[in-house]
Amino acid sequence: MSDAAGPHAVDLCVGIDYSGADTPQTPLSGLRAYACTPGGEPAALTPEGVPPGRSAHWTREGLAHRLLQYLSGGSRLLVGIDHGFSFPESYFERYQLETWDQFLGDFSEHWPTHLPGCTVESLRDGRWWKTHPQPPRARIGDSSEWRLCERWSSSAKSVFHFDAQGSVAKSTHAGLPWLRFLRQQAGPALHLWPFDGWEIPPQASMICEVYPSIFRNRYPRQERSPDQQDAYAVARWLGEICQRGALERYLSPPLSVAERQVAGREGWILGIG
Repeated sequence: MSDAAGPHAVDLCVGIDYSGADTPQTPLSGLRAYACTPGGEPAALTPEGVPPGRSAHWTREGLAHRLLQYLSGGSRLLVGIDHGFSFPESYFERYQLETWDQFLGDFSEHWPTHLPGCTVESLRDGRWWKTHPQPPRARIGDSSEWRLCERWSSSAKSVFHFDAQGSVAKSTHAGLPWLRFLRQQAGPALHLWPFDGWEIPPQASMICEVYPSIFRNRYPRQERSPDQQDAYAVARWLGEICQRGALERYLSPPLSVAERQVAGREGWILGIG
């Protein structure tokens, strides 16, 4: 998957600026996606079949199904999404979780943000559980808990740091069940990096965590909104490193054996290191 052509070719690079607002069926102005071929100019991805007079904004559910449509159609994708893909080791230890798949299943039970009408806020303040069966033990974290990849960044915030500018906690808690959905539906055609391994099988598509602040200022903003610029910058950067055959470099950050073990469960941000 490291070259723009050949057996590891990438058909489409997708950058997604995520949003954890409202429900999974709510069109969100802050949820943006751009796509390009390797080395090409990114263009906005928009939902199909939007009724006249309705805003052409993505829902989290709709965007997940669009990605699945690409994957099911045989396209090889390289997708970057700007929310956390996992939680710190302290969380795994606290709730006796061994694997990332176990974490995803457990999280989706306690934070069912993929269900119709469910919001992150209704789970945080308990409104959701007043009308739905509540798991026996809550799953919580503290903003003082950090993943290794966040410690390696100068500005990334904890996945538990809610209600702060630039935080990804809300997006993370809204997006994780959709990663599980894609994993379950796409099967071996999809490689979730680095949880499925640091190297990508030649025929697989890859979804990875990104941090747009790393490269958003490399490209002129023009008329794009901040959310559009972040999605555009992610797609363009992914397209550029694919075209240059440089993806392999970013798939192998300079981690020790112990650090790589931790990151295999906590996840890693492509481009850090």
